[in-house]
Amino acid sequence: MSTKKITITGKVQGVFFRKTAKQQADMMGILGSVQNLPDGSVLIYAYGDAEPLQRFIDWCKQGSPGSSVTAVTVTDVPEAAEYRWFEIRG
Repeated sequence: MSTKKITITGKVQGVFFRKTAKQQADMMGILGSVQNLPDGSVLIYAYGDAEPLQRFIDWCKQGSPGSSVTAVTVTDVPEAAEYRWFEIRG
C-alpha cells in the first residue's frame, strides 16, 4: 500500500472530473481525496495497492469525458495518511 500525490492540469474543472475520479477510485478500491486548486488544476491524494493505483493514475491521464488533460504529475508521499474512503473536497 502506498500513497501518491497526483496533480492534473488542463481543462479539468467544471467538467465533473472530481465526481468521476471519485467513482473510479471507489470502483478500484482507492482511498484518498480530490480537490480543485485555485490555479485551475486538480489535486488528488490516492492510497492503495500498486496495481489499482497505477490503473487510477492511467485513468487520470484520460480524465472525465468533458475534460482535456494536458499533464499529470505523480509524486510518492512517504507518510501514509489514515484514509477511510475517497472524498471530494473543495
